[in-house]
Amino acid sequence: MMKRIGLLVYTAVAVSCHQTIKSGPTATSTTASEPTKEVIVNLDWLNGNWKRVNEEKGKETFENWEKISVTEYAGFSYTLQKGDTVSQEQMSLIATDGKWSLFVKTPDEKRPIEFKLAELKSNEFVFTNDSIDFPKQIQYWTESGKLKAKVSNKDMEIPFEFEKIQ
Repeated sequence: MMKRIGLLVYTAVAVSCHQTIKSGPTATSTTASEPTKEVIVNLDWLNGNWKRVNEEKGKETFENWEKISVTEYAGFSYTLQKGDTVSQEQMSLIATDGKWSLFVKTPDEKRPIEFKLAELKSNEFVFTNDSIDFPKQIQYWTESGKLKAKVSNKDMEIPFEFEKIQ
C-alpha cells in the first residue's frame, strides 16, 4: 500500500503557482503589532503531464498535476502494464494557514495519508511523515529539465525521473 504511495508521489507535477503566504510575527517578536511578511511560493516547475523514464520494463507510469487554487493542487498518478492500470494514487498539495501538506491516497485506503512540509527551495520540496514505515520522506526537484522524485525511509529509497509530455 505505501509502496504505491511512492509511485504517486513522484507524480507531483503542479500547475503554475505564485502563492502568497502571510506569516505572523516571528518567534522572537515581542509585540503582536509587527507587520506580517509575505513569502512567495512558486511551484510552476511542477506544472504539467509527466512520464517516468526510469520505470521497470513492461510498465509505464504517468503523473499529472492541476492547479485548483493558489492554495491547492490536485495530482494523479497511475501505472500501466500491458494496457491495464496496475496502480494509481490521488494526491493533493494544500496550504492551510500558510503551512503546506501533501496528501496521498490509493484506492485501497479509506483516507489520504498526510505528509508535512519539511523543506522548500525554489525548485525543490520535501514532505515527511514519521508515523508510517514507508515512505517517511517524499522529495521532488527539477534537474536538467526533468522532474525528479525520491520516496524513502532510513533503510530504502526509490528514485523517480520524469520527462514532460504534451
